[in-house]
Amino acid sequence: MFRKTKVFLFVTLLALVVAACGGAPTAVGEEKATEVVTSSGVSTEAPSEEPMSVSGDLVIYTGRSEPLIQPVIDAFKAQYPNVNVLLKAGSNSELANALIEEKSNPQADVFITTELFTIQSLAQEEVFEPYVPKGADQIPPEFLGADNMWTGLTRRVRVIMYNRDLVSEDELPASLFDLTDPKWRGQIAAAGSTNGSMQAQIAAMRQLIGEEATQEWLYSLIANEVTFFGGHTDVRKAVGAGEFKLGLVNHYYFYLQQAEGSNVGIIFPDQGEGQIGLITNATSAAIVKGGKNLPAAQAFLDFLISVEGQKLFAEQNYEYPLLPGVPLREGVQPLDGFRLADVDVVKASLDFDATFDLMERVGLP
Repeated sequence: MFRKTKVFLFVTLLALVVAACGGAPTAVGEEKATEVVTSSGVSTEAPSEEPMSVSGDLVIYTGRSEPLIQPVIDAFKAQYPNVNVLLKAGSNSELANALIEEKSNPQADVFITTELFTIQSLAQEEVFEPYVPKGADQIPPEFLGADNMWTGLTRRVRVIMYNRDLVSEDELPASLFDLTDPKWRGQIAAAGSTNGSMQAQIAAMRQLIGEEATQEWLYSLIANEVTFFGGHTDVRKAVGAGEFKLGLVNHYYFYLQQAEGSNVGIIFPDQGEGQIGLITNATSAAIVKGGKNLPAAQAFLDFLISVEGQKLFAEQNYEYPLLPGVPLREGVQPLDGFRLADVDVVKASLDFDATFDLMERVGLP
């Protein structure tokens, strides 16, 4: 059950503030969004429409930052020139709250999230309608929602990036738990409690090491004067600029910063005997029940897991495609060389509110 915790209620107020300040979906290449007025039915079948026959406004709510999703949207529009994409970007929590509030009058057609916990919880709230995208039979089954309610897109792992000018190889941390060492006091940057990937990591840790140990780890991070930012772009740039020695990020933020010329390195943590392994998660997407442009929404999900869409995620964002056979960006280390943490996403999503409660209890910024 996706109940409203105190944090969730705060997000409600935040969403209202954002809406009052012009938080409506923005058309790609335009300043203002136009109202969506078309209607749709419900289908789990793959669409038969040709690209030129798919048209109208497509409203996408995305927990992904706009620069990371924009290349994919641009490529989709090149195939479907009659579709006008309206993008509303925000935190997973903010957008999830909006989708629930709008259930009686849906404003979005598609929801994209940076992790699986939020989309799994929303599926239980019957926010989505079933659809099997073309090619979904090739996606690993653990990245497909029950009853075809959502599909995974790409995989990412939690890593530690560091500034090579400030940290020597012999002092590198080997585990997430090394970040609580006082020698790193005030030298670590991370995303805070509003960030979906950080929320998902904490949910995973609660399952891996238990509530008390996760709480102690969070308290220790705060005591170690970790600086918490709103998102990982700020984290990677701060580490790249030498403002911090270490940063806790998704793996691709390291590669993005390295591509900008920064002297940074990457650590894939917790690979030793008895350690928890790499914490992974996945981006995902779903069609909103009652959305006003079902054909465009279906076409967009088809595109996201097509070879072209998956290549864009890999080449532009350094992500791990879920579609087999799509090559990684040169330099990205394959996951089959690492030990991965064993996390039951469905189980964790059923208890996701407790993760919000924990973050609030410890005072995570």
